[in-house]
Amino acid sequence: MCGISGFNFNDRVLLKKMNMAVAHRGPDKEGVWNNADFSLGHRRLSIIDLSEKGVQPMFNENKTVAMVFNGEIYNYRELREELERKGHRFFSNTDSEAIIHLYEEKGERCLEHLDGIFSFGIYDLEKKIFFASRDPMGIKPFYYFCGGGKFIFSSEIKAILEHPVNREIDKRALSSYFHLFYPLAPLTIYKDIFKLPAGHFLIYKDGDVRIERYWKPSNKGKITDKNEIKKILFDLTEKAVEKQMISDRPLGVFLSGGIDSTAVAALAKKFSSGKLKTFSVGFESQEEKEKYNFDFEMARRVSRDFGTEHHEIMISGKDALSALEKVSWHMDEPISNHTQSITYLLSEIAKKEVAVVLGGDGGDEIFAGYPRYRLNLFLDKYQKIPVFLRKQILNKIISRVKNPDLARKIEKLPGVDRYMLFMSQKDEFLKQAIKSEWLEDKWHFDKFEKDYSRLSEFSSGETLMLMDLENWLPEESLMRTDKTTMAWGLEERVPLLDRHLVEFSFKIPDYYKINRSGGKKIFIEAMGSLLPDYVVNAPKRGWFSPMAKWLRSDLKEFAYEVLSPGYCSGGEEFLDFEAVRKILDDHISKRKYNLALIWSLITFQMWRRNFMRK
Repeated sequence: MCGISGFNFNDRVLLKKMNMAVAHRGPDKEGVWNNADFSLGHRRLSIIDLSEKGVQPMFNENKTVAMVFNGEIYNYRELREELERKGHRFFSNTDSEAIIHLYEEKGERCLEHLDGIFSFGIYDLEKKIFFASRDPMGIKPFYYFCGGGKFIFSSEIKAILEHPVNREIDKRALSSYFHLFYPLAPLTIYKDIFKLPAGHFLIYKDGDVRIERYWKPSNKGKITDKNEIKKILFDLTEKAVEKQMISDRPLGVFLSGGIDSTAVAALAKKFSSGKLKTFSVGFESQEEKEKYNFDFEMARRVSRDFGTEHHEIMISGKDALSALEKVSWHMDEPISNHTQSITYLLSEIAKKEVAVVLGGDGGDEIFAGYPRYRLNLFLDKYQKIPVFLRKQILNKIISRVKNPDLARKIEKLPGVDRYMLFMSQKDEFLKQAIKSEWLEDKWHFDKFEKDYSRLSEFSSGETLMLMDLENWLPEESLMRTDKTTMAWGLEERVPLLDRHLVEFSFKIPDYYKINRSGGKKIFIEAMGSLLPDYVVNAPKRGWFSPMAKWLRSDLKEFAYEVLSPGYCSGGEEFLDFEAVRKILDDHISKRKYNLALIWSLITFQMWRRNFMRK
């Protein structure tokens, strides 16, 4: 709903500067509050209760609890009824106010009762403690700095940087960025600024920070009856979409034409009081136009069959190029994904029509939709074969695919080594372009080892999905979605990551989710009555953009400029520009496909110029 910011001292001018830094997140209203001990700021995107009563910071009846909140609470009406019966008095009709009274009633345990997407900060004036939290899936971000007697927080890092905080690069975070394409929580690229991990809360008191996990899924109580699973799955998905359509502003759907967004659109149409607005993106490309616009054409067909009011945008390489600088600024830290500018431009179009969109994010992570889940299943089955037979089978596979490296991959046991095989760039590849000292720290590997140890009760497939759910999803996928939509003051909600739906997904046995032919089997069957046959039977494919080809045309000059020593001083400390030039040359000339590495280097260079240049 907004951008939130604050700190534990009194400086109203600095607070307003922080608010201005996140004004795009909340273009409708500004609010500030401070006393001798603490300051809170807020930028509002009005979604529920558009009146002045919804302005934040918000207080309880006797002004002993102050709060700033970013997100949406879907069960706020039920919470309000219960809290009013207990004597709490409400000043507004917002969802935000329910959090304050729930905190009064339950303290930290208020989080057990919240159903929504959120990050918030509550200052308890009587106890002189600051209590903050991030929703279970990490759909909304929360950053903080603690040091030198100061505690500073915000929805975005750029607001914290309004203070004279240290901008030194964290070597652990930079290594995780180059390996994983994003800084792994709780780290950020800045040594002294941190992310509150998804599903955690924070308490700050007397200069100390305490962080605890409050949510985690369980695989206890597996349900094996397929018909029962399908019924519960359909009901939970339907309820998730219905409750997430609550809004006093226009609402639409990001429609890609795939299984997930089509299911969301079908249910949203059912609960929409008027004609549902849908939005999709296509690409102007001279080569392989059908390949890059397959999803675009599918979305167009779904929209026609569903009778939605469809809005389309065709993006060229020049359009993507024009957005890159702005996207880099909005992202705050390097997160490498070449689709960011595309979502940014689609959000600009959507914001002209609606203030809220529903997306299909999350279905692949909880129902095993990605190819790596199928490969993981294959490796598990392969490693159950007796060793003497495995060698014979492996030799035949290697001779057929002519890939000697396959032997090393196929013998990877479940665990961090296998996960890194799926998710990480190789050291030997990275060292071609990046100085080795920035790759040496393997903090992310140690963190993943602890995660795997903690998740030992789950199956190999479930663990892989949970690793994605706790790491890649909130800190890469959802982070770029949040930043590129909120850049336009557009709120995206994600029904398939509804807390109850995610929890139920781990009650479903793996064999109902995935087999040799692919993933998401049970979800597709459960949603079958809503999905057109041409969507269900479409070949499973990734979402393609022509960015690799645009690097050889519209973005070519830009890429050479950004990946040169003159673009931003000090780059030689990190990159071997001669090697970088060769990698780019090889891609441009089609000798070698290098999009992932090139884009991570471009993203890093643009971030340095935006945030680290003196």
